[in-house]
This record gives sequence, C-alpha cells and structure tokens, in this order.
Amino acid sequence: MKFLPLAFILLISASCSAQSSDSATLAHFFEAALTHNKAYSDLHDLCKQVGPRLSGSAGAAKAVTFAQQRMKDAGADSTWLQEVMVPHWVRGAKEEANFNSAALKIKQPVAVCALGGSIGTPAGGITAKVIEVKGLGQLQKLDPLDIMGKIVYYSEPFDPAIRETFEAYSKAVQQRWAGAMEAGRYGAVAVVVRSMAQHIDDYPHTGSMGYVDSVPKIPGVAISTKAAAQLSDALARDKDVTFYMKTSCDILPDVKSYNVIGEIKGTEHPEEIIVIGGHLDSWDLAEGAQDDGAGVVQAIEVLRLFKTLGIRPKKTIRAIAFMNEENGVKGGKKYAEWVKKGSEKHIAAIESDAGGFAPRGFSLEGDDALRARIQKNWKPLMDKFEIGDLDNQGSGADVHPLVGSCVLLAELHPDSQRYFDFHHSARDVFENVNDRELEMGAAAMASFVYLIDKYGLGK
Repeated sequence: MKFLPLAFILLISASCSAQSSDSATLAHFFEAALTHNKAYSDLHDLCKQVGPRLSGSAGAAKAVTFAQQRMKDAGADSTWLQEVMVPHWVRGAKEEANFNSAALKIKQPVAVCALGGSIGTPAGGITAKVIEVKGLGQLQKLDPLDIMGKIVYYSEPFDPAIRETFEAYSKAVQQRWAGAMEAGRYGAVAVVVRSMAQHIDDYPHTGSMGYVDSVPKIPGVAISTKAAAQLSDALARDKDVTFYMKTSCDILPDVKSYNVIGEIKGTEHPEEIIVIGGHLDSWDLAEGAQDDGAGVVQAIEVLRLFKTLGIRPKKTIRAIAFMNEENGVKGGKKYAEWVKKGSEKHIAAIESDAGGFAPRGFSLEGDDALRARIQKNWKPLMDKFEIGDLDNQGSGADVHPLVGSCVLLAELHPDSQRYFDFHHSARDVFENVNDRELEMGAAAMASFVYLIDKYGLGK
C-alpha cells in the first residue's frame, strides 16, 4: 500500500477546513441579510422619505444626509462627504404631445417625457412632419433635404432575440444619446425616441441625451413603447403625419453636491481599499428604487453585515453612494481623480447598478489571468449560493474611472430580464422591488468582498 506524505495530508485537510469555513461564512451573510431585511427597510425610507433624487435637486441634497446617517447606523467606523460639482437640469411642467393624420382622421395624444439634458421647446410647442428611422445608421443614409424642418422619430426597438437585456439596451441606446446631435446636423427641429424598454406599455422612459456646440441644439423626448407602435402604424399608412410636442425643460448652472463615503478600517492592511457602491442620484419621474436605490442600500448593508457578524476585515471596506451617475458620472470621476492624487492602494471596486433582482454573479474587469484565477478559485463555492456566474466582462459606470488605479473592477450581475421594464420610468418605485432578491444581492456583495479580503487577488 502506498502512503501519502503527512505534509500533503495536512495540506489537503487545511484546504477542506478553509472551504468549509468559507461556506459557513457565506451562509451567515445570506441568513443575516434575509432575516433582518435591513436593506429593504432602508430602501423603503430612501424611496418614501426622500423620493426622486436628480442631481442638483432638493431631493438629491436630502439623499446625501440620509445616506450618511444610514452608513453611521450600519456601523461604519467613519463617514465623510466628498464635494463634487454636478449638472442641474430641470424638467419643468408636464410634457404634451400628439400626432395628427388628416388622411387617417386621427389626432392621437401620446405619452412622452423629455430626455435628460434636453432644451425645452418654444412656449407654443413644435409641430412638424415626422420622418421615421430605425437608428442612427438609417438616418445618415437619408438625403439631408428629407430631414430639414422635420421631427426625426427614432424607432429602433430592443432586439428580442438577445438574451442579455443590457446587451440589447447598449445596441439601441445610441439613438437616444446622439439622436438630437445627428438630426440637428441635418436641420431637424426635434427628435422623438422610442423608449429604451422591451415591455409594451404607456410609460415613457427618460435618460440622458447629448449636445455638441457645433450643431444646433434641438429638443428631444422619449415616447412610450405603446405610443411608438401607434405612431409607426400611422406613418406606415400616411407619410404626412405631423407631430406636436411641448416641453418646459431648462439647463441651469452646475451646483455643489457630494459623494457619501463610509468605511470599516482594515485590521492588517488598512491602506488597501475594497470599494463597494451604487449611485445615489435618480431620475425625477419616480423613486429610483431599482436604479439605483437598490445599489446604495446594498453597499450600506455590506458594512452592516460585517459588523453584525463580527467579521473584522484585514483590508478597509469602503462604501460609496456616488452622485450624478445618471447625467454626467461626475461623482465617479471625482472619486477616481482623488484616488490618483493620493497614496491609497485600491484592490477592488464593486458596483451594484443593475437593479435589486436575484443575484447571479459578477461581471469582472481586469486582466485575463486575474479573471481566470477568480473563476478557478471561487466559482465552485459561489455556485453553491447561485452567485457563480463570473463570465461577463465589464464594470459599473461609477467604478470604471478607476481603471489603472484598481486591480479589479466588478459589478453585481443580477437577473436582468425585468430591469428595463422599470429603468428611467415612472414605474421605478419601491413596490416593484422584491425584498428577498434585494437582500440576496447585498449578501452576494458581502460574500465577494469577504473572499477578496481574505485571500487577496494575487497569484
């Protein structure tokens, strides 16, 4: 009989013991999150006591105070505010819109909302013939004379064949961001953009649009998916359909706001930082529950879970409620600038900005060898808790500016199928967040932080 060396037996025994200990710790994270339901309670208060939190608004200022207090309540060793100048755009009075076809004897009111950053229309609104295009590429193939003086209607939908809804979003969203710039270049007077959503309903979805000073600025609105289908049907039967829109938006000077930061100091390597975060601002149409109140309260919950379970991290865990992701990413950029000027070493930065749905894993942004190590070493354990999907690449908008200053960037990857039903619309309210899914997302983040803190990201 061949006997194994004692040293090898002890090594295998130690490895099994560590795996058992890690599995128990992750189980404790999930149990504590699901039992106490504190992230869900915090989200309720953020949505109902603070409400919409668009950068520069009174709601955003109130949210800063709220987030700092909840970090203190969670047991943060210290909290502070990081000043950042942010855009201040206001929607104004509720938008009005309809389309009219004399040939079809139709005058149809439609649900629209101004796109974030848009200028307003003249006081009497704008009425013009409509030209429909499916995306920027189709617009650029038209004769400019066919665009001059018209309202360009961008009707490219999400591709329903794409399983990952964020991929479908990324393929369609350029028409929202750059649509007014491109149409204005050819003399259009306004743009209407199909809402960035798969679901057919009568809720328009806002979102940022851009301008350049070299092109005339024209107003832009999003139209609900239901109304978009009606408009496309009318245009298929009558090319002389006209569209009326009236908005009252205004772009005001930038104002002072803050990133909210709270941390637990590391016991062995306090100079090494693991960031967790979400963005505190939200669009003004609703409460910003999924986007991104969920991410903010999950980051705060990670601090609470470590404190509640008595786990003292080796490295510093820093929660950040970033300001102004929606229309500028000024908070994420400001934090990255500050990091580059300092001497702190950032090990990992993990964002939650994909909704409070059931967690599946994490997207990873780092070198190939690092991603391979994480998948090899931790996927089997994470799979036991159904958070082992580590195949997606990329990170969140607020942590991405840390490229070059941080070893690993990551984003919580929840089930994405329902996210764009709510994203940037009046449906993004607390009632549309499931308590267990939200809490499991917080536990998943705590689990990932724990593994990074315990084992590091080295070879």
